[in-house]
Amino acid sequence: MGTSAKPNRLLFDLDLLRVMVTVADSGSFTAAAARLHSTQSTISQKVRRLEEMAGHRLLERGNREIRPTDAGAALLGYARRMLALNDGLLEALAGPELALSIRLGVPDDFVTPRMTATLAAFSRHYPQVKLEVTSGLSRDLTAGYDHGELDLILVKQRRHSRAGVACRPEPLLWLDSAANPAWRQDPLPLVAFPPRGLYRDDMITAVEQAGRRWRISFTCSSLSGIQGAVADGLGVTLLPARARTPAHRVLTEEDGFATVDTMEVVILHRPTADPLVQALARQLTGLLDDAG
Repeated sequence: MGTSAKPNRLLFDLDLLRVMVTVADSGSFTAAAARLHSTQSTISQKVRRLEEMAGHRLLERGNREIRPTDAGAALLGYARRMLALNDGLLEALAGPELALSIRLGVPDDFVTPRMTATLAAFSRHYPQVKLEVTSGLSRDLTAGYDHGELDLILVKQRRHSRAGVACRPEPLLWLDSAANPAWRQDPLPLVAFPPRGLYRDDMITAVEQAGRRWRISFTCSSLSGIQGAVADGLGVTLLPARARTPAHRVLTEEDGFATVDTMEVVILHRPTADPLVQALARQLTGLLDDAG
């Protein structure tokens, strides 16, 4: 196997090049030593080492000033570019941290102006974080979290289903239309999320325990669709208190609708989560506390 005919190339020491540039710019070894926080003798030794590497005399040492030789002038042009590249590399490495992605999941009804303002403030405070927010049904978000697709979730669940880093009760209300109430109809029309959707089974169980006949009058996977259907008089539903709008009337035990207290809001992240994931979880916990 053949070997390269090229001899090993010299690698110029950037420290020596910086000394050469400083001496040339300041015009004396004494001034260069002061700028580099060194001694005159050390500066002189480094210039001599650079001249040995270059194989040329680089500086003309006069009585009053020091000037670069032709070889020194040529070296200075390259030295300045090499030092500039080095300084640029240092600045790049000392810049913002590499971006961290946080994949957050929140239910549709939590995507409120207060939530988005909280997330925007977090992004401004941690510009190195790339925040990816997914909204949807709690069951889908929980499945995504369990499959490793989400790093942090705020979801609704039945009480004590699984432990989280924060947990708060989720007050529920029976809602009817304020303008066109449906609660006296028989069978009672119910507006519900699809099968396996939150509140659906609890709502049906409570109605049956009250001895009422019922029928599903409207099914929708969208919270806004449920809210609108109830407001327009298509039926009664069970939703979080925060989902009530001025177009809704709250039904109470006096109307024959017992309090349902089965749900909670939980925040989940893994024990090994990045500190910034944990910081965002604390922000979301504060949002829940303020809402409570």
